[in-house]
Amino acid sequence: MRSPAKFVLWLLPFLLTGCIHWPGRKQTQPVAPPVATTTAPKPTPTPEELPPSATTIPTQPLPSDSKPIPEPPPKKPVKHKKPAPAPPPAPEQAASPAPNPSVSAIGQLSTGEAPDLQKQTVDALNSVEHELNGINRGLSETEQKTAGQIREFIKQARAALTSGDVDGAQTLTAKAKVLLGELNK
Repeated sequence: MRSPAKFVLWLLPFLLTGCIHWPGRKQTQPVAPPVATTTAPKPTPTPEELPPSATTIPTQPLPSDSKPIPEPPPKKPVKHKKPAPAPPPAPEQAASPAPNPSVSAIGQLSTGEAPDLQKQTVDALNSVEHELNGINRGLSETEQKTAGQIREFIKQARAALTSGDVDGAQTLTAKAKVLLGELNK
C-alpha cells in the first residue's frame, strides 16, 4: 500500500465515529430525568404494651441455691517499729570535715568507700587529664567545647573526691573518658 492510502485507512475510523467536531453540529449529552419529590405521610409509631409480668419488679430477693458469701476477716493493724538510733561516728570519721548537708549536683554523697577504689578513681582522672593534654593537633570549635566539658568533668570529679564522694567522682571520670574517646576519633 502506498502512504496516502495508509493515511486514509487510519483516518477513516475517526471520521466515521464522529470524533471530529463540525462547527454547525451540537453535541448533546443525555440528561437524567428529574427526580419527583412527593411527600408521603409518615406512619405514626404505636407504642407496644408490655405484658404485666414484664413490668413488675419483685420486692423480695430471689431464692438462690448458692451459699452466702462470708465477709473477709478484718485486717490486723500493722505496727511500725522506730528505726534504731544511728551509732556514734568512729574516731577517724569525726576528724574528717563534715559533708555539706545540701544535695550535691552530681548525686547523693557516699560514705566509707574502700581506699583502693579512691586510688583507682584518682589514677583514672590523671590518665584522662594526661591524654587530654597530649592532644597536639588543632581542634575545631565543637572539639574545643568538648575538651572544655572534659576539663569541667575533671574539675568536678576532683571536688567530689575531696568531699568524700568516690561514686560521684567515678561517674564524672567515666563521662570524661567517653567524651575523650569521641574527641580522639
